[in-house]
Amino acid sequence: MKTKFKKLSDSRVEITVTLDKEDLAVAKEKATLKLSKEIKVEGFRKGKVPAEVAKKFIPENDLNAETIDLAVRATVIEAFKQNEKSPLVLPNVNVTKFVPDEMAEYTATADIIPEVKLGDYKKLGVKRDEVKVAEKDIKGVLENLASSFAEKKVVKRAAKLDDEVIIDFVGKKDGKAFDGGSAKDYKLVLGSKTFIPGFEDGIVGHESGDKFDLELTFPEDYGVKDLAGAKTVFEVLVKQVNEITKPAINDELAKKCGPFEDLAALKKDIKKNLAAQTEHQTEEKFKNDLVAALVKKSKVPAPEILIDDQMRIIRDDIERNAASQGMKFEDYLDRAGETLENWEKEARKIAEERVKASLALQTLAVEEKITVSDDLVNAKIAELKDVYQKSPEALKSLKNPNVKMDIKNRMTIEETLNYLAKINKV
Repeated sequence: MKTKFKKLSDSRVEITVTLDKEDLAVAKEKATLKLSKEIKVEGFRKGKVPAEVAKKFIPENDLNAETIDLAVRATVIEAFKQNEKSPLVLPNVNVTKFVPDEMAEYTATADIIPEVKLGDYKKLGVKRDEVKVAEKDIKGVLENLASSFAEKKVVKRAAKLDDEVIIDFVGKKDGKAFDGGSAKDYKLVLGSKTFIPGFEDGIVGHESGDKFDLELTFPEDYGVKDLAGAKTVFEVLVKQVNEITKPAINDELAKKCGPFEDLAALKKDIKKNLAAQTEHQTEEKFKNDLVAALVKKSKVPAPEILIDDQMRIIRDDIERNAASQGMKFEDYLDRAGETLENWEKEARKIAEERVKASLALQTLAVEEKITVSDDLVNAKIAELKDVYQKSPEALKSLKNPNVKMDIKNRMTIEETLNYLAKINKV
């Protein structure tokens, strides 16, 4: 077997393979043995016909077709190995020449794991945000805690800010109700800024039994494109007004919240927890920024097949979330005011970023010889078994060698991220 290598792009190659008599002879012998099991010859049971006898009855075209097929299967992966390339999927093969018993030639085209050229990953110049807990954040938690102990009392008066109202409402655009704009017995605290500007203020001054319309315009930057900047009318019915009385934020509240002697102790605990949360968020952002900087400094080709795979994963996630809400993918696009073309354009950007990040980290892991031991992988699988005890399908999947390999790869990437963060901390 002889091969000739041709680079089509940074992530796609074509290899021309030429097979000689010996290669074809081996393939022909295997083809004869395979086809002999299907031949019917008088005096022999099906599948028991000797190859030497069977080949006299095997149609020549069938034998030639099976021979070249087996010859290609036996040599195509080896051809890539000879050229030190790893195809991401089975290569696309095109037989260009075939002279039975003499020679054959075919081309094999495939996307390959591309060559990644890493930049200086030890000096990425990424700054880690400081971990700070603002006094307003602590105050916000205290306000929420006070709200959880608040008492509600039905009142027969006009609603005011900080009251809770129970309402029915229907939002309409151009006279037609729009998705997500209607509800019954909805509990809303006025002043919470849960709704678009003007909605909560428009309820202030109304009491139980009042039915009225609110003419409102959605913000220009609203998340649902179909509603962004749109003029709408909300038909509102106030069914009940509740006065909310929050307890004072003092030592007594602190004692209700747990084993705290006073408010100072509660604040200290809140600050500690907020600091831990902020630390985690800051570290995750730091790692994400490092990967983005690494990709920017490096040359990382993104094979189309990997981008397509990531786009499928992104779409599958959206479809699962939509299904949990009784929607289809098309419904999700309608609600978001997106066209399929625009969605695919944005999803492709995200998919390409993911592919480049993954390839850069994989290359770094190889460069720095970062691995995860089988003991750690097995410990992770044992941990997952405990989590999936009530899911037979998930437990079964953990026995799949491919799943184990995927878990090991994920753990290796995590270790690589940790290494990247460690060497870039100033």
